[in-house]
Amino acid sequence: MHNLKGGPGVQPGMRRESEITRKTGAIRRAGRPVAVAALAAGLTLTGVTAADAAVPTAGGGQAAAAAKGTFGPFGYGGVRLGMTLKQARATGRVVLKMRDGGACSGWDLKAHPTGRGSVGLYISKKRGVAVIAAPKGVRNPQGIKIGSTKAQLKKAYPKIKFGEFDPQVTVPGNKKAVFYFGVAHGKVEGMGLLLKTQDCVS
Repeated sequence: MHNLKGGPGVQPGMRRESEITRKTGAIRRAGRPVAVAALAAGLTLTGVTAADAAVPTAGGGQAAAAAKGTFGPFGYGGVRLGMTLKQARATGRVVLKMRDGGACSGWDLKAHPTGRGSVGLYISKKRGVAVIAAPKGVRNPQGIKIGSTKAQLKKAYPKIKFGEFDPQVTVPGNKKAVFYFGVAHGKVEGMGLLLKTQDCVS
């Protein structure tokens, strides 16, 4: 599994300095097997939980938003949380970056390639697309992006909590997922969309 820091989708104990490459939106390989550098913030994700959780397909309005590049609430770039490996490959929008003998494999969105040793999303053998890293420049429905300030996070999510672990919030409109924010020096340096039942990062 791959390490992040605290919250429903990510197990407690994730390091603030994760392997999510800062400002790149890629999940970087670190040690074994891969650490989610996908949150462009240096966050490490490591898998967890069981329970099947396919996320419903986004409706018309959500699909339109996704087409415009909105990150969430169900996916990004034509790839949705909960899609099986077969479904994700059928979109023609993903490319394999890293095979893993464990629970998950690492992939990139073709439109947003990541660097060597990094991946942009994880696909779980049990839960399908489980983790998607936000590419630099894209915003979620609440207007948050890599580079947003801590104050902007608080305004967008009044109940968000900051502490020992990087903050996570249940995705508005998708209770099966969380937004993960890697925060350092008062700014969001990484953002991810994760199934609460994901088993790829922690």
